[in-house]
Amino acid sequence: MSIKSDRWITRMAREHGMIEPFSDRQVREGVVSYGVSSYGYDVRIADDFKIFTNINSTVIDPKHFDSRSFVDFRGEVCVIPPNSFALARTVEYFRIPRNVLVVCLGKSTYARCGIIVNVTPLEPEWEGIVTLEVSNTTPLPAKIYANEGIAQMLFFESDEPCEVSYADKKGKYQAQQGLTLPKL
Repeated sequence: MSIKSDRWITRMAREHGMIEPFSDRQVREGVVSYGVSSYGYDVRIADDFKIFTNINSTVIDPKHFDSRSFVDFRGEVCVIPPNSFALARTVEYFRIPRNVLVVCLGKSTYARCGIIVNVTPLEPEWEGIVTLEVSNTTPLPAKIYANEGIAQMLFFESDEPCEVSYADKKGKYQAQQGLTLPKL
């Protein structure tokens, strides 16, 4: 297994639609950077969020998720309350090849502010818009900027295709089109 370079990512995006929309350069002037980097791709966070709240005293249960546990917000700047959490989504749509695994890591600019993006894999042959989990670990409100970089995707290519892909398993998050809540 090898990590893939900016040239490979650019070729796969252009020839196979692996990332759409795709920025073939690192955009950084006045924004948290996004676009292709040396060995990855920095994704942007969209402008719709689900901010967790205790307003209805619900219990978070992944088997019986109660949508009353968050408030919907759309805007250019999302403020996550202290010691809280928000769901968001990428601007980009991904189509992962059968012999590739992608790992999502939070960007250091946000991590240095106590804002953590959950590490999550994009499995072989998964496709869709990525739902992101963003935590504010600080005792202060924290800002996230829509349409700017939020996380980096690292691409690992195997020497051989996997035996069973996400598409083969008919994964429950396959081809998601927007911010997707937990499913059982």
